[in-house]
Amino acid sequence: MIGQDPLKSTLKKKAPHNPAAANLQKTLLGIPATLLIVLIVVSCIYPVIWIFMSSFKGADEFLKPMWTLPQSLHLENYTRAWTEGNMGKYVINSALVVFPSIAVMILLGTGAAFGLEVMRWKLSRTVNVLFLIGIMVPIQIVILPLFNMYYQAHLLDTRFALILTYVAFGLPLVVFFLSGYFQSFPREIVEAAVVDGASIYQVFFKIALPMVQNAIVTVALVQFFFLWNDLLVSLTFTTNPEMRTVQSGLLAFTGQYGQREWGPTFASISMAVAPTVLIYLFLNRMVMKGMAAGAVKG
Repeated sequence: MIGQDPLKSTLKKKAPHNPAAANLQKTLLGIPATLLIVLIVVSCIYPVIWIFMSSFKGADEFLKPMWTLPQSLHLENYTRAWTEGNMGKYVINSALVVFPSIAVMILLGTGAAFGLEVMRWKLSRTVNVLFLIGIMVPIQIVILPLFNMYYQAHLLDTRFALILTYVAFGLPLVVFFLSGYFQSFPREIVEAAVVDGASIYQVFFKIALPMVQNAIVTVALVQFFFLWNDLLVSLTFTTNPEMRTVQSGLLAFTGQYGQREWGPTFASISMAVAPTVLIYLFLNRMVMKGMAAGAVKG
């Protein structure tokens, strides 16, 4: 149009910004997400707190509503669970099986992942695929053949049978996890270290391991949760009560006391859950760093 400024005709008036309205909109949109998070947290934490509080109740207090707090601390529940229920022996048996299994898995898995992703060679991809296939094999399919093999080799009721099974089925997952971290490992560091005269073992132990220590802690913690809570393998390969682990021991402990001794039963469950909770709280920061580092890989 004649007489109209072209520059003004292209400009559009913007609606005035209202910070209060924007903050109110963000708050209203965040309420459902906050409620969902609170619901998830409560549903996860409340059962643990309820079991722990119930472990201090006396026999008569279990006749009251389940949400009532204990009137006094019956510490004898833990004493009976540790001695009469043999929870002390079960915890020691689990520790003697779980921690060596994790150590072997981490050592072999870290070396395998380093060799497959950093030291590229002709069949590295093929071997990596074989490890992935190992993840897809459920232990329920091979539990009976393994039982026959251990029976013929006289390995039943031994810790070696549990350690061997845990390492065999946990190693593929460790290699898969750590391979993702080593994919972005700077090869220039390895080349520079080799040029300076470092051996491949020095590169692995002095350079590679410190750089992926958070990832190693994350994988080790995941495997600890799996192995500590295992029931199928320990119940299948150990029939001697002296060789039972925590989970199979809990099964026998509940059967021993039945419904009349809920206090010691909840005390034994609390002792079984406590190591996983404490270890996670202690290593939580390193786990978060490891998971954040793994999220940006690729």
